[in-house]
Amino acid sequence: MTIQRMDNVLIVVDDLDAVIAFFVELGMELEGRGPIEGRWVERVIGVDDVRQDVAMLRTPDGHGRIELAMFHTPKAISPEPKDAPSNTLGIRRIMFAVDDIEDVVARLRAHGAELVGEVTRYEDGFWLCYVRGPEGIIVGLAEQIG
Repeated sequence: MTIQRMDNVLIVVDDLDAVIAFFVELGMELEGRGPIEGRWVERVIGVDDVRQDVAMLRTPDGHGRIELAMFHTPKAISPEPKDAPSNTLGIRRIMFAVDDIEDVVARLRAHGAELVGEVTRYEDGFWLCYVRGPEGIIVGLAEQIG
């Protein structure tokens, strides 16, 4: 048997409002937001005394989703270093296809985002860049050329 689809990627955050605003500016849509707690979630994630707020965002095509979780209890654990470089083990970025990379970068800068490197052309196919947003989240952007 094979998987049916990928449902979402979870990002644990400290400032849920700021990260929601960042992804909404990118073009994602907020599907819902609310508190999550209880024995069932503790059993699923293997952490006791869980109380968190969760938000689910989706891409405009409805196929991609990001789940954001802000833990009230127990407090989230910070990784080291906080702004890990792109070659750090683990998940480093989420990539999005965009229509106008320069416009998206400018709009995300209003939410505190900074380019990790620079906007670069990849052969004759794409303009690419990495942007570090709130809480060190790295988002890759790709604009198809032509």
